[in-house]
Amino acid sequence: MKIAIMQPYFFPYIGYFQLMNAVDEFIIYDNIEYTKKGWINRNRILVNGGASYITLPLKKDSDYLDIRGRRMADIWSLERKKMLNRIAGAYHKAPFFEAVYPLIEDIILFEGVNLFNFIHNSLLLVNKYLEIKTHLVVSSMLSIDHQLKAEKKVIKICETRGASVYINPIGGLHLYNRSNFKDKGIELFFIKVKDLTYRQFENKFVPYLSIIDVMMFNSVKKTQKYLKTFYSLV
Repeated sequence: MKIAIMQPYFFPYIGYFQLMNAVDEFIIYDNIEYTKKGWINRNRILVNGGASYITLPLKKDSDYLDIRGRRMADIWSLERKKMLNRIAGAYHKAPFFEAVYPLIEDIILFEGVNLFNFIHNSLLLVNKYLEIKTHLVVSSMLSIDHQLKAEKKVIKICETRGASVYINPIGGLHLYNRSNFKDKGIELFFIKVKDLTYRQFENKFVPYLSIIDVMMFNSVKKTQKYLKTFYSLV
């Protein structure tokens, strides 16, 4: 069995879904510390030909809280309507707006203010739309020593889930030792995203935007092709 492990990201870029689509089980960390200035509660969409952030506002809280302990700010009930308006304004002329916007509405209007639950639900809904069959597993539900760190924790998760293959984003190439995985009967691979371009109105292409952008400009069938062919394993 092939598995991957990632933090939960808000409408992540297509590389996240390529990794998810390449494995049988995708473990999502909910019980690790929330990190600022990453992609957990923000991403970028295309606005007037350039990249622009959309951000989930969070309540001010301890910097040491796990992701599952973070909550949306009280202004979210109003901000989510503004976010929907921004997305609609940016993409209302996109070729697949009518198909994709109801999905975005369902995600943004999710009832609940827990950050992890919100993102987990969004990933499930995007997967359903793109027909990604990978099983999602929440990390805190695993019977392991959750005090383990880095490579030791990854290997223990692989062993617990009966994985024979672990796939990690290419950015982690320096973090893991293939020999340590091999000693446990696990093959280690890294996924490298290939350059991907598609038409974004009449603009110069802006790469690495949210999956929202990919879905707005490409059919489900075309996006599925991107998921399966625009990466390599090393």
